[in-house]
Amino acid sequence: MSSERPGASLRQQVSARAKDCCEYCFSQRRFSSVPFSVEHIIPRSGGGLTESANLALACQGCNNYKYNYVSAVDPVSGRNVALFHPRNDIWSQHFAWAYGFAEIVGLTARGRATVARLRLNRADVIALRRILALISLHPPDYPFSRLNA
Repeated sequence: MSSERPGASLRQQVSARAKDCCEYCFSQRRFSSVPFSVEHIIPRSGGGLTESANLALACQGCNNYKYNYVSAVDPVSGRNVALFHPRNDIWSQHFAWAYGFAEIVGLTARGRATVARLRLNRADVIALRRILALISLHPPDYPFSRLNA
């Protein structure tokens, strides 16, 4: 049934589509000390279905901070806006890398609200990005410029 947790096959499909990277902060699973989750972009509590189009791979930090939110306040305008949707939005239209690929900057209200709500620039994530960038393992090879369908 579509309201239940994703099965092993669907979790594997989501992980492969994301190239084992968090679809929000682009942490790489292979360098994480905690498991990643397949999360509902629109939470089940909000009517979201357990189907590929509504699932994203998320590191524990992003998953925890996102929780069941689908919107957040843009720190610039003060408006409540929808969070970045990995299946429907193009990453490069809402975000850019800054400071040698160490930080994610929101380019739009949606991007800024997502950076703030999910705390995409957590200190531990920035530190790992810097180390990995030094040895050419960050940013990951990911289709930033196309729709992630």
